[in-house]
Amino acid sequence: MARPNIILLFCDQLRGDALSCYGNPVCDTPNLDYLATRGTRFENAYSAVPSCLPARANLWSGQEQWHTGVLGMGRGQGPTPNDFPHTLAGELTAAGYRTHMVGKGHFHPQRELMGFQSEELDESGRTLVHGFKDEYRAWFDEHAPKGITPDDHGVYWNSWHARPWHTEEYLHPTAWTMTRALDFLDNHDPDQPFFLNISFARPHSPYVPPQVYWDRYINEELPAPYLGEWAAMHDDPITAQDPNAWRGCKSARDIQRARAGYFGEISFIDTQIGRLINHLSRFHGPTFKNTWFLFTADHGDMQGDHNLWRKTYAYEGSTRIPFLVMPPMSQGPAARKVAEEVVELRDVMPTLLGAAGVDIPNTVDGEDLRSLLEAPAAEWRAFIHGEHCTCYSTEQEMHYVTDGRRKLVWLPRLDCTQFFDLEEDRSEEQDLFSDPSRQDEVTLWQGYLAQELAKRDCGWAKDGKPFCPSDAPLVSPYRDQRWPGNPT
Repeated sequence: MARPNIILLFCDQLRGDALSCYGNPVCDTPNLDYLATRGTRFENAYSAVPSCLPARANLWSGQEQWHTGVLGMGRGQGPTPNDFPHTLAGELTAAGYRTHMVGKGHFHPQRELMGFQSEELDESGRTLVHGFKDEYRAWFDEHAPKGITPDDHGVYWNSWHARPWHTEEYLHPTAWTMTRALDFLDNHDPDQPFFLNISFARPHSPYVPPQVYWDRYINEELPAPYLGEWAAMHDDPITAQDPNAWRGCKSARDIQRARAGYFGEISFIDTQIGRLINHLSRFHGPTFKNTWFLFTADHGDMQGDHNLWRKTYAYEGSTRIPFLVMPPMSQGPAARKVAEEVVELRDVMPTLLGAAGVDIPNTVDGEDLRSLLEAPAAEWRAFIHGEHCTCYSTEQEMHYVTDGRRKLVWLPRLDCTQFFDLEEDRSEEQDLFSDPSRQDEVTLWQGYLAQELAKRDCGWAKDGKPFCPSDAPLVSPYRDQRWPGNPT
């Protein structure tokens, strides 16, 4: 039997509750909902380091963040390494797969291949070297009306501002990404299995969907942000005036526009995935039947929850991500429609290598999830540990541990700990850290976090609890050298 093809659909800044198959009452995602019916939806999927660079380090290496050496985007950290001894794309390339990426890479340097044989980039205008121009911008210059640029909408890439896309729909980077992906599918060698990463740079801001997708939501009654009593700490009216504010209470009108733009970007991505499904089913039927699909995101987007914007936080809007796995249609649909086990981005690499029949390197920390598509695990990890260094402010440096049912959040620079019952309060509006009836649970979860920090031998655990020893940033010893892997 021919080896299966693999398509990894990857979004930037897509929160886990934004798809209708995850219960969103407003956002239309019928094509992703269809993939979910054919596969397994992971209810408790998280980004361990919820910002772009470190999340991608976890994804491509299959490693947890201490081993990638990237504990966030900010103080004490560095770029995503380009010399991991084993990467997802690199292992598949070595195994004879044709490997190609379209869209956002966010590698360092920007032409780094990370194991892929080829790539076509949309870096959203980010340039590490003056004069760099990615494939999307070169194409835009050739096809757009004279004098128009992709940035003429005037919205920056971390802004809460939103408006419709300023020119033709086909010129939008989301449409370009899928157009190039379909071109790859039409022209690859049909006798060689492929690994195609379709990496959308959206719904990450700027929130500028095409007009029809803006119109779909701007006058709808959209869900209001979650607001815990504890969130007053982030009601900062000065910071809130910044077009790229990381926190602050915005007006209902501003929030409506931001959410309309965000949902519009998501629905436009879903339309492009519809293009993919239609194209494969019409013109590449045997390929479609022999392809694994995995859909996920690098992290979420707070969208004003608890007076917070953007990402890097421990809360569900930032850390929880969608995670759909669909086996080839020739195998039939997955037995489990919903899996409750807690998973994260480091699990993508071993899952897809396992699907391809490729050995999993000893540098990989993640788990192959394919058995969870058929039955619950007899044993599974008790929790995941996430973190992010100081980025926008020392106040939001964080660690968290969760299993998708409970979550402990530690803000070391504020000496603040929070505890949430996610089964009763997924919106994290009720901080139960001081609740007398929850102290046994709090102690248990503090112990989990201290256990993870103690394993690092970095001085950040004391007497069974997390402990911040100094003002210095926490830095992994693998920031500047590669982790050699688990003993074989």
